[in-house]
Amino acid sequence: VQLQASGGGLVQAGGSLRLSCAVSGRTLSSAAMGWFRQATGKDREFVAAIRTRGGSTFYSDSVKGRFTVSRDNAKNTMSLQMNSLKPEDTAVYYCAAGARIILSAIRESDAYDYWGQGTQVTVSS
Repeated sequence: VQLQASGGGLVQAGGSLRLSCAVSGRTLSSAAMGWFRQATGKDREFVAAIRTRGGSTFYSDSVKGRFTVSRDNAKNTMSLQMNSLKPEDTAVYYCAAGARIILSAIRESDAYDYWGQGTQVTVSS
């Protein structure tokens, strides 16, 4: 199973970007998929996640109201629409998938089994 993240780039503060994550290889039966990010010199942090069944979404406080996570189960893809971007959103963004993730762990990177390679998002002030 491979995850491929794309859509990163350079954008001015207040702008928008849309990240995509494509899953290839064997069909992935995942409980949830998520986005994490890591800024230079900082730990990886949770951004957003979506459960396969029911489509419940979860966001970090820092992106709630600005970012929207969605998933197309038929195409095995996940997207992250990022609006009103801020310089502090600058980071490498990673997509991840987990086969068995309990609700209480959905924000924990250790709960995810598969990871994409990351895509750089840079927001200029």
